[in-house]
Amino acid sequence: MLKRFVLAFATLALVVASAATYKVTLTQLSVVSGNELKAGDYRLNVQNDKVTMVNGKQSVEIPVKIETMAQTYDSTAVRYSDQGGKTTISEIRLGGTKTKLVFTP
Repeated sequence: MLKRFVLAFATLALVVASAATYKVTLTQLSVVSGNELKAGDYRLNVQNDKVTMVNGKQSVEIPVKIETMAQTYDSTAVRYSDQGGKTTISEIRLGGTKTKLVFTP
């Protein structure tokens, strides 16, 4: 029984460790995939086709398309669009990587 517990814990640790973590600052109230996010610092946990945005106790899981670009981004940038009078996040370019997170409205 103890061996099963240790094996299960080790497997879970590997899954959590495989998620890439980044930081982003939202400078204004924003909407992403129908979720309203307050301005502030967020931790992004990117895994497979989803990103979890965490700010304090607030945590939102959002489907995302992950694209790999040819050049490395110098800094993290958030691209916004106006959808129905709301500021909506369309993509996040992760500084120091070639990764772009594309959100669908």
